Amino acid sequence: MLILAFDSTAKTASVALSENEKLLANFVYDNGLSQSELLLPMAEEALKKIGRSFSDVELLACNTGPGSFTGVRIGVALVKGLAFNDDLPCAPVSALESLAEGLLPLDGILCPCMDARKGQVYNALFASHNGVLTRLTEDRAISLAELVNEVSKKFEGQPIRIAGDGYDIAYKAFSDAKIPISETPELLKRQNAYATARVAYRMALDGKTVAPANLSPLYLRMPQAESDRLKAKGK
Repeated sequence: MLILAFDSTAKTASVALSENEKLLANFVYDNGLSQSELLLPMAEEALKKIGRSFSDVELLACNTGPGSFTGVRIGVALVKGLAFNDDLPCAPVSALESLAEGLLPLDGILCPCMDARKGQVYNALFASHNGVLTRLTEDRAISLAELVNEVSKKFEGQPIRIAGDGYDIAYKAFSDAKIPISETPELLKRQNAYATARVAYRMALDGKTVAPANLSPLYLRMPQAESDRLKAKGK
């Protein structure tokens, strides 16, 4: 199964091609350009490099959130557009599960954190043992104080590993609370669409893909503009 996967949920833009779980091509850019300028050319170049075309793709995947509202919409819209004509199956992958997948095969409690501002992170907790990932919580927006308290009570003495664009603020919060954190290799801290492709492959095997029309973003909080609009109306 040829899988084309995208991640645009944070500042990094990433595209990967895999044959089932085997990596064929992986592009990651963090150069300040908008994902809307990068993702499609990256996908075209990746396919060209391996001698394939869009007509060869059998499964499309993207991280549908949480994350940057604009970035999430860009990724979802692109995948829906690519999938629509041939009605290709789509895998709506959690950005947090993708980050956790990217930390394998490191063992311990995996704690992906994406900066949600206002003292919060988008987070989910996973356990990793012998290369097997087990979800421990749902995706959520949670304050750093609550996250630190939860981890300190439930997982004392276990290796804790952080990834995502909230790495620095989460690391500081844990350090201030005197909770030791296992260092994450630099290359594993940020989003990578190859991890998205691996999660998507498992979803396909489990029958968890969706039609293009049913692919939609996952928002754990309403966009700031909408929040401000409701405040102005007194709601």
